[in-house]
Amino acid sequence: MIDEFLAGDLTEVEAAVRAAAAAEIMPRFRQLAAHEIVEKNGPHDLVTVADRLAEEHLTAALTALLPGSVVVGEEAVHADPAVYDALGGDAPVWIVDPVDGTRQFVRGEPGFCTLVALAHHGELLASWTYAPALDEMAIAVRGRGATLDGEPIRAGSPVPGAVLHVAMSHPDYTTDAQKRALLGLRTEGFEARPCGSAGLEYLYVALGEQDAVAFNWEYAWDHAAGLLLIAEAGGAQATLSGEPFRITGGNTLPFTAARDEATVERVLRALRGGV
Repeated sequence: MIDEFLAGDLTEVEAAVRAAAAAEIMPRFRQLAAHEIVEKNGPHDLVTVADRLAEEHLTAALTALLPGSVVVGEEAVHADPAVYDALGGDAPVWIVDPVDGTRQFVRGEPGFCTLVALAHHGELLASWTYAPALDEMAIAVRGRGATLDGEPIRAGSPVPGAVLHVAMSHPDYTTDAQKRALLGLRTEGFEARPCGSAGLEYLYVALGEQDAVAFNWEYAWDHAAGLLLIAEAGGAQATLSGEPFRITGGNTLPFTAARDEATVERVLRALRGGV
């Protein structure tokens, strides 16, 4: 079933992502009322009516395109954490973050995106990263490469010995051990800054415009689409233990994704030096 779907016309998925953004997200961009914005776990963890309605739209559309599939979405898991268990189940899973970069969306800034990835038995198979305010669509399909607006993209490699530009989790929102590890990037040879939308940070790495990301949380909806995008653009990733990041969880954090293997190793050395 899943092989036949991947061999078929995936433009229908792209159309579904664009339609959800057009119907539920962009009409509310810079138009949100105060009562349409809610704190989930604090002032840095927001949800809006656009997040909820876009996820509902995508859930209906994507499961119709692939009968028997299920959706693990950020808002559905917030309502019922047991939904997350589907990542380890037998059904194909759509992993959805309806508005990645909600803080930027709330502030009226264009740096947010909709993230969709398709996985099966923990393996990432395809992904869509759509920035509706910028009208940019990045797509990756396992074994077929990555594109931005239909044009192939490659991450390339940094100039040997160059300062590495890294987007990372804000140290204030980590455990003490993770904070120490991330502070390893505040050293010579690195130019690190707090991340914005995780999905767009991954895209910048896949384009070779940024060298790496380093994150301390593992929610699949933030990382699945971007990790496949970077992999198909020729990049690499690993957790602090040196093992590949698993979307099903249980990873040794922080982890990094970067333009190439050498950059991954360089970032890991810095993270381990900070522990």
